[in-house]
Amino acid sequence: MFAHLFKPGPRRLVRIACMNKSRLLVLCAAAAISLGASANNKPASLDWFEGHWCAERNGEFIEEQWLSGRGDIWLGVSQTVKDRKTVSFEFMRVQVHEGILSYIVQPQGAPPTVFRLENLGMDFVRFTNPANDFPQRIEYRRTKDGLFAEISGPGKDGKLIAIPFDYRACPR
Repeated sequence: MFAHLFKPGPRRLVRIACMNKSRLLVLCAAAAISLGASANNKPASLDWFEGHWCAERNGEFIEEQWLSGRGDIWLGVSQTVKDRKTVSFEFMRVQVHEGILSYIVQPQGAPPTVFRLENLGMDFVRFTNPANDFPQRIEYRRTKDGLFAEISGPGKDGKLIAIPFDYRACPR
């Protein structure tokens, strides 16, 4: 529907759309990222996202890696290990999907679940999918010491559950 806003062309279209439709705020953020793409056509605003990140919690070692990529998609993979056994893994990607910057996840290799951009800052991004059971929100923030991630949504009892991931750069 709004795919033409993401193709090279006049920035004026994006400015007009943003000025005339306040409900297009999310679209405008995604369009601004796309228009700010570097020479390799990758949105420059999420470069802080890339890297090899590790965390430990409750006897589990969690590793998440985001490739720098040379195209318009970030590719990521995550693995959680406990007692030398993989207890979970997932494939992730961030790309424009149906005209909106989206986080697409495949836990345990399941079919993709799409989370759409809700908010974006210089070192912050939030994606949501209210129709998903859990999580309904995925958030990443660049911190002084690494990368903070959080997934959240309603638990089985309807109360909000938030699971934080405090990543640091993995040792080489």
